[in-house]
Amino acid sequence: ELEMPGSNGTNDALIMEAVKNDTLKEEVLDQAVERILNIIYQYADHRTPQEFTMEKDHEEARRIAEESMVLLKNADQILPLKASEKVAFVGGFAKKPRFQGGGSSHINCFKITNALESVPADAQVIYAEGFPADKDLYDEKLAAEALQAAKAADKVVIFAGLPDSFESEGYDRSHMRLPECQNRLIAEILEVQPNTVIVLHNGSPVEMPWINNVKGILEAYLGGQAGGAAVANILYGIVNPSGKLAETIPVKLADNPSYLNFGGGDKVEYREGVFVGYRYYDTKQMEVAYPFGYGLSYTTFTYSNLQISNTNPTEKDTVTVSVDVTNTGNVAGKEAVQLYVKDMTASTIRPEKELKGFEKVQLAPGETKTVTMKLDKRSFAWYNTQLQNWYAASGKYEILIGASSRDIRLSETIELSSSQVIPMHIHMNTTLGELFNNPNTKEAAKELTSRYLAAMNGGSDTASQSAAEAITEEMVAAMTDSMPLRSLCSFGGFSRAEIQEMIDKLQAIYSNPLK
Repeated sequence: ELEMPGSNGTNDALIMEAVKNDTLKEEVLDQAVERILNIIYQYADHRTPQEFTMEKDHEEARRIAEESMVLLKNADQILPLKASEKVAFVGGFAKKPRFQGGGSSHINCFKITNALESVPADAQVIYAEGFPADKDLYDEKLAAEALQAAKAADKVVIFAGLPDSFESEGYDRSHMRLPECQNRLIAEILEVQPNTVIVLHNGSPVEMPWINNVKGILEAYLGGQAGGAAVANILYGIVNPSGKLAETIPVKLADNPSYLNFGGGDKVEYREGVFVGYRYYDTKQMEVAYPFGYGLSYTTFTYSNLQISNTNPTEKDTVTVSVDVTNTGNVAGKEAVQLYVKDMTASTIRPEKELKGFEKVQLAPGETKTVTMKLDKRSFAWYNTQLQNWYAASGKYEILIGASSRDIRLSETIELSSSQVIPMHIHMNTTLGELFNNPNTKEAAKELTSRYLAAMNGGSDTASQSAAEAITEEMVAAMTDSMPLRSLCSFGGFSRAEIQEMIDKLQAIYSNPLK
């Protein structure tokens, strides 16, 4: 229904011609137009007077940026900076921040603030460009000035990031590195000044070869027109950082789940399935630079008193989860509490855990508040193509409360009862394990397994009886979990006709797929 500008009416003319020659029914066009108009009328019919000024809008942009930036590292409490400290700001982004994406996302701003001009009035800050903000160019003179400033300062803040040319719409990044000039100067500064903080300006993750050597890292992302002021306020503790990562930052590009599949040729296959982002890294238990949901504060928080309203729900019930959060530090702060669900039913291959809710709570020092979140059927379900619907299997699920996907503080297990049943289609490639896991076919699986073991022991009646008596569920699971029924034709004492007869009998149970 909606086309980006640029066709100059070419496609409009094609649509009109299609309606005229009856290759496009006019009522189909009417429906498309109606859907657009419905959205317009929803806005037009509910407009309310709203005071709008550029200055207030700018302040709101700053507040949003402050809430979004993520403090990744703060060794030795290097942050917040003190006005009494002599601080060197290094990097072109300190004066000319990259604050928005490339291409058609560019907007004309009312005004743009930078960190250098937004520090407190009594702050002792010296500036050295070090490297430009718009290109990868190592300048010997600029680097020497930056090193001199770093030596003379108590602390250094390096404003690093990606130039527009490194990431934009219309093309993909070929690597995750910062410009070489930046990494080189960072390494040189660390040799003369260990008290170094990195502020990152980037639209997506970057590799950090200096991660273990710097004391502080602030992920500023693309913070908008007031992002520079937001950075300054966080660096000097005027604002306590409270952002959490909405993505995993891998150690290197090759760790990404799409690394072997993405790019090249005219066809891209999304082979990672549901294992995207943290669902992949956490399930693989892979080392990452920083996990999904991670973010530090200038204060500390503890979690306690996990309460679950119903530990034996049905798929129609809503489960209420609550947890107490306490600010155990000395300054006010905000914490984003995260709720994950781990599927323990083994109904299909699923991620190790999935985020199902989060709430941000503001707390004064020593204050405790209760955070409440709700879970419904969709919180436990996955889309089943056989049912053509969302399916929540009966069984156990673990409710996890954490400060990130890798910092789980509290957990409790519930048991869900579901009326949904996935129809079982039995065939020659159905495994004995699948039959054992279904209550309707468990006994038949035992009989098949008994005869198989007897055949392996020479086929005597005595052997068959002894084998049946010796079977335990653990042994059966180990021996037959992945054994397809067709294997019994080869060395299980069954003819193909016998197995097909058994399949036909079992399949009769599932003649009604919803039963």
